[in-house]
Amino acid sequence: MRLQWSLILGLIFALLTAVFAVINVDPVEVNFYFDVVSIPLILVILGCALIGGIIVGSYGIFRQYKLQKQIKGLTAELNKLRDAGNSLDGAPVNQDSFSANSTSQL
Repeated sequence: MRLQWSLILGLIFALLTAVFAVINVDPVEVNFYFDVVSIPLILVILGCALIGGIIVGSYGIFRQYKLQKQIKGLTAELNKLRDAGNSLDGAPVNQDSFSANSTSQL
């Protein structure tokens, strides 16, 4: 359900951005420090939205990769602990030392 709400909100945001961009079609001057260019404001708005989407998407991919790496390491550690626990289950238990420790604590 959360994915559906995210998709709906994303589409609404994209629609609002597109409407805002279409309303603002006047040419503006953009200073690139080495040159000044006059381009329509719609291209500036859509370009900034695209760059923002790329940055957010890149961060999301990096975060997902990092979490998958952490999950892989924790899964390997869990398997090692399970194997160690299974090897201890088959080991014989000395009942004399166990009963002596329990009676001395009483």
